Amino acid sequence: MTRLVVADEVCAAFADLRIDAVVAVGFEGTKPWPEVEERLAALEARARAGEFAAEEDDPHIASWHAAYRAFGTNPRRQRPSVHALRRRLARSGRLPRISPAVDCYNLVSATCGVPVGAFDLQTVAGGITIRFADGSEVFTPLGEPDTAENPRPGEVIYTDAGGVLTRHWNHRDADHTKVTERSSEIIFVLETVDASAFGTQLDEATGTLVSLLRTRSRGVAVRRLTARQRSASIAAAAQKP
Repeated sequence: MTRLVVADEVCAAFADLRIDAVVAVGFEGTKPWPEVEERLAALEARARAGEFAAEEDDPHIASWHAAYRAFGTNPRRQRPSVHALRRRLARSGRLPRISPAVDCYNLVSATCGVPVGAFDLQTVAGGITIRFADGSEVFTPLGEPDTAENPRPGEVIYTDAGGVLTRHWNHRDADHTKVTERSSEIIFVLETVDASAFGTQLDEATGTLVSLLRTRSRGVAVRRLTARQRSASIAAAAQKP
């Protein structure tokens, strides 16, 4: 049984965290996705009009900066994923086009101001655990399959039985679990470290993502993790809506 688990130590350090795991099965990623492209184009037009110019003052991004500092990462050097995405959007007025699934979650992340990532479940080895690194782990960055890094001790990482899936919580993904056009079983993770303040924002992001995925998937399901509910089964979680 594949499970997503948040380690006790991470829950103790970030007692108001919440992670929504959205599992999509039978996802169709080989064809263009006009609705996502239209929404991305509209978002980019807003960015060119200056709407995202002050993204560093966003309170949810500020909460992630505080979390990064708490586990010893400088968020100005290794930015939380949502900050990096919105910063790129504000500066260039455009987001990259990677694949339908990645474009979809980038759209949701940039629109709602919530970190969103994803892993190809068919390449995940065993379960997924969010925990503090001990420094012995090996990470191969996305797009750099010949590179090996060791996360710093105390850094929050996603891991499976095969290695590290992310560094600095959500700053960068690993190469071996990347989502591509061929990925048909995908777990998307949407996160906040301050659910009391930003739970509604996370609700909006999760709802938007689920609505989009249901038009492209055989089944979609949501699992919610908190400091009190620290694990959930993600194996074959999605049922036909």
